[in-house]
Amino acid sequence: MAARSASAAGGPPVVAVVGPTAAGKSDLAVELALRLGAREGAAEIINADSMQLYRGMDIGTAKLTLRERRGVPHHLLDIWDVTRAANVAEYQELARALIDDLRGRGAVPVLVGGSGLYVRAALDELDFPGTDPAVRARLEEELARGGPAPLHARLAERDPEAARAILPGNGRRIVRALEVIELTGRPFTATLPEHTSHYPCVQIGLRVPRPLLDERIEERVARMWRAGLVEEVRALRGGGLAEGRTASRALGYAQVLRFLAGECTEDEAREDTVRATRRFARRQESWFRRDPRVHWLDHDGPGLIEHSMDLVRAAWSDRAGAGGARG
Repeated sequence: MAARSASAAGGPPVVAVVGPTAAGKSDLAVELALRLGAREGAAEIINADSMQLYRGMDIGTAKLTLRERRGVPHHLLDIWDVTRAANVAEYQELARALIDDLRGRGAVPVLVGGSGLYVRAALDELDFPGTDPAVRARLEEELARGGPAPLHARLAERDPEAARAILPGNGRRIVRALEVIELTGRPFTATLPEHTSHYPCVQIGLRVPRPLLDERIEERVARMWRAGLVEEVRALRGGGLAEGRTASRALGYAQVLRFLAGECTEDEAREDTVRATRRFARRQESWFRRDPRVHWLDHDGPGLIEHSMDLVRAAWSDRAGAGGARG
């Protein structure tokens, strides 16, 4: 395992459940938290899904209901208004404050989510470059004037790896990548260092065969539609969703907003949501596969919970053996 910050030495390891959308991460995290709570006295969940940070975005983000959380405390859900732009540096500050508090009390933090940069922001030695209002304003003006395609083409020239990782339609992230390149003189991907842990942690990745994952995504989108995604988006639009630079681009929400604006049919919006979510899942898999610390387990494998607990127990034993954790 890569080196770890000495300042984060005390307390139990952080457990992270990662992987693509529709793999079953949230349910596994709850089960692990319940078992860890029974074993260690307390375990609480910290959200690492960037879109579940938004209030009211429940159906389209597959946010667990209170009943589905089974009494396990969940943190960093519903903290931002849909008009607010996401800020991973702010998320890092919030997540680490929670992790430090939980570990200081001897409780196990269970991080769960598929937003790769947010997971790394919470777990790793990762500092984010600042911003320059003038540079940001100029790039955003270009985005408003010409759309994301020319900016994405420029990013592909300056940092091909970043361009492959960022969706061509994600103007906000493209602007941020170009801003960092301009401010630092380095590729955006160069600001992401080696996988160096800030906390002792064990990362469990859920593996789903690609054809099955595609089916699960299609089924999930169908459930969201039946559960009232269109009505949820219509209500959020009244609260400024369409003006939100981050929330308005969320999978499902962006497509329904186009439908409500008369730019496509409802069937087209649903089909595009399936396609876009499948593309996103492939990017998630690629992101997490690059991290050598992730232990991959079959999402439906026999003994999934026990295998996950074995990994956690091994991490805990390593800590105890090093004199850094309670037995």
